[in-house]
Amino acid sequence: MKVLLLKDAKEDDCGQDPYIRELGLYGLEATLIPVLSFEFLSLPSFSEKLSHPEDYGGLIFTSPRAVEAAQLCLEKNNKTEVWERSLKEKWNAKSVYVVGNATASLVSKIGLDTEGETCGNAEKLAEYICSRESSALPLLFPCGNLKREILPKALKDKGIAMESVTVYQTIPHPGIQGNLNSYYSQQGVPASITFFSPSGLTYSLKHIQELSGDNIDQIKFAAIGPTTARALAAQGLPVSCTAESPTPQALATGIRKALQPHGCC
Repeated sequence: MKVLLLKDAKEDDCGQDPYIRELGLYGLEATLIPVLSFEFLSLPSFSEKLSHPEDYGGLIFTSPRAVEAAQLCLEKNNKTEVWERSLKEKWNAKSVYVVGNATASLVSKIGLDTEGETCGNAEKLAEYICSRESSALPLLFPCGNLKREILPKALKDKGIAMESVTVYQTIPHPGIQGNLNSYYSQQGVPASITFFSPSGLTYSLKHIQELSGDNIDQIKFAAIGPTTARALAAQGLPVSCTAESPTPQALATGIRKALQPHGCC
């Protein structure tokens, strides 16, 4: 069976996207189509903040893109040497909170120790931070322009200071329509389509509806998490599968159940 994943490819140590590999283990032929692009913002301001760990109680990373912004700051401003010599150690003396294993992996590559990665989403991470954080200094939160307010509000309600800096903005991928047209003309209507974010849904749904036509009712729609599932439901689409955690294994397990006769997850 053919399944469509609306995300960009991320090769792991084995040189293959882990979602394609996991779905392949269940005999599912997965294709990736990116629906989002990103532009980085305010990097000089973020770089300056990263240079002063003494002003903060810790860091929060909730997306791989925010970590990439940190990497760009280190590269663009020749900060790699001072990062390795002193800044990294000073940040590691504080808490570095992350959502998800993919983000945690990128954070570890710049030398920081992470916690909270098993929380899975911003709501659970907020609970985790609130149960542990005691510093009077604000937590530094690099984020995107579409960030939800659940995490900031939860911390504010508990009296935990946080300083947000918008380091990237999300825009539609320029190849969405062409790539979807090509997929449908070559592969036909997929058995399942997985959305990885509400914005990805917004940018791609109209094209999918037009290309699928009357066959859209045959598609099992999947979401990587509860936020995306709610966005699907708000569009009137039946959610056949919500991954229990934002991992290739959980998604593959869920899609396999959804595609079984009378299956759902």
